[in-house]
Amino acid sequence: MTTRTLLRSGHVISMDPAVGDLPQGDVLVEDGRIAAVEPEISADAEVLDMSGHIVIPGFVDTHRHTWEAPIRGVAPDATLDDYFVDILDTFAPLYTPEDVYAANLAGALECLNAGITTLVDWSHINNTPDHPDAAIQGLAESGIRAQYAYGSANTSLADYWFESRIAIPADDVRRIRSTHFASDDGLLTMGLATRGPGFCVGDVVAAEWALARELGIPITVHVAMGRLAGRFGMVKQLHGMGLLGPDTTYVHCCYLSEEEWRMVADSGGTVSVAPQVELQMGHGWPPVMQAIEHGLRPSLSIDVVTTVPGDMFTQIRAAFGAERARVNADCWQANMPVPSSMLTARQMLEIATLNGARVAGLEDRTGSLTPGKRADIVAIDATALNVAPVHDAAAAVALCADVSNVDTVLVDGVIHKRDGRMLADTGRALRLVAQARDRLLAAKSTKEAKGETGEKAPA
Repeated sequence: MTTRTLLRSGHVISMDPAVGDLPQGDVLVEDGRIAAVEPEISADAEVLDMSGHIVIPGFVDTHRHTWEAPIRGVAPDATLDDYFVDILDTFAPLYTPEDVYAANLAGALECLNAGITTLVDWSHINNTPDHPDAAIQGLAESGIRAQYAYGSANTSLADYWFESRIAIPADDVRRIRSTHFASDDGLLTMGLATRGPGFCVGDVVAAEWALARELGIPITVHVAMGRLAGRFGMVKQLHGMGLLGPDTTYVHCCYLSEEEWRMVADSGGTVSVAPQVELQMGHGWPPVMQAIEHGLRPSLSIDVVTTVPGDMFTQIRAAFGAERARVNADCWQANMPVPSSMLTARQMLEIATLNGARVAGLEDRTGSLTPGKRADIVAIDATALNVAPVHDAAAAVALCADVSNVDTVLVDGVIHKRDGRMLADTGRALRLVAQARDRLLAAKSTKEAKGETGEKAPA
């Protein structure tokens, strides 16, 4: 029996040039798929009244360490150097599989509540074989669309981030692939989250890239962020090893050389920018415009809720403000007008939706309200005091709305938020993540009492 849902009379921003924007339009969903987007649709369906709402594709977060949800806000003033010690060498070794499950469940529900319907979970917390299973269970129970990116363990900063000789365990990656991701057609897909050259010795880098390609899964790697990685020339090293390819996402990219930008573009690689973290923690200027100037389609990501908010509205504004501030300052100093290529609010919405889907390898399924794609849809309440009156719907979403305005969220046609209320058991998720927080803090106190302190990050 066909299940139909009709989103009626919303201001539709499809992010598909062939469909366009409909100041008053309907979106018909059939069995989890977008069946039609038209000014008016008649159908036997459950009707969601979208009058007074802006209807958009769900946001796509292309890089989040979701496991850090129980330690939200513990490092508000951290630099990147601080983060390596305070999080990766202090909290990460203490995580149990139960903590990871609670984190991924609560963190994924947080995404859905904020209109993020697709997530790349950069999961470098696989301290035992039970940890990845727990992470995947949390994602699956939330109902989010996600790429689970299997990462390394984090039991010692020295062992895993100082020219590490420890590769991600290939047998366990193969186990996870066959157990949870035998098909690439599900709501959850798989990737490999690798540390890359500089953080690992060459043999480890080559082994991890080879493993991902053996299994046919995409690769995601942090590059060129601040003092820790900017000096490594990571993309150039990967090029020298013959490892660049269209299956790789490069996260941050703040200090890529001109030569490395060309290498990424020529290889068909993709880019994820985490603007608020990059500005706040010292990674460098968010390189959104640099990516565009090199023919790339950058995406946005949250990164770590230990230090920044977990919503896409923050990232859109951080990137938009930072890029325009940088260009305005340069133009003022040079006594010249600003270029016509300055970022626009509309571009930022595209970057947060359609570009994100491409970077996550899911553009054929999500990222735009295109008939035939899966129904990942968000409705923003445009009658709220902080949004109304609407003159430019894209600008209203990108520059006015916030999480409180996310009224309705569908993933694969399933309603997860309606009339501003989450339909999941958020109370249980909050209890579990609070218990994880308490256990981690107790374990940290015990560790400190024994005189076991974190190591310094590499200079």
